[in-house]
Amino acid sequence: MAATDARVLVVMGVSGSGKSTLAATVAERLGWAFAEGDEMHPAANVEKMQAGTPLTDEDRWPWLGTIAGWIRSHLEGGVPGVVTCSALKRSYRDVLRAPGVVFVHVAGDTALIEQRMSARSGHFMPTSLLASQLATLEPPQPDEAHLTVSADRTPQDEAADVVARLGLHPVS
Repeated sequence: MAATDARVLVVMGVSGSGKSTLAATVAERLGWAFAEGDEMHPAANVEKMQAGTPLTDEDRWPWLGTIAGWIRSHLEGGVPGVVTCSALKRSYRDVLRAPGVVFVHVAGDTALIEQRMSARSGHFMPTSLLASQLATLEPPQPDEAHLTVSADRTPQDEAADVVARLGLHPVS
């Protein structure tokens, strides 16, 4: 994919994969707008997850619509951006997909992700929901504009990989 094709990156993966840190690092490196998809969840979704209840597709559709709106506004406004979203299923990515959108899948070993989730504080997603996220995950397929990065590196190394593989140009 040519650099001019990538105007919005959706950094995706299960909770605890490091997508927020990677997305913020990439956005800063490129000088692009950044949005945390978790902050777009309706309060009812956050309450469900805090209680240890996995979200259903019906819970996710309004949230995905909000993120899709953010993506559309950036594409239409010519403002490149990076947004986080678990985007676990292809049907979820279909809501977000548009010309210029590239999915960056942060994939990692379950033990590493559990360790990260256990160590963080202040996040509404409990470690107990990781298994349901892994069961739901449908990794991007070859016909989807995407790249996969390994979660076992530093965010700086992961970001450099994303920027290089997409042929993007960091701000100086």
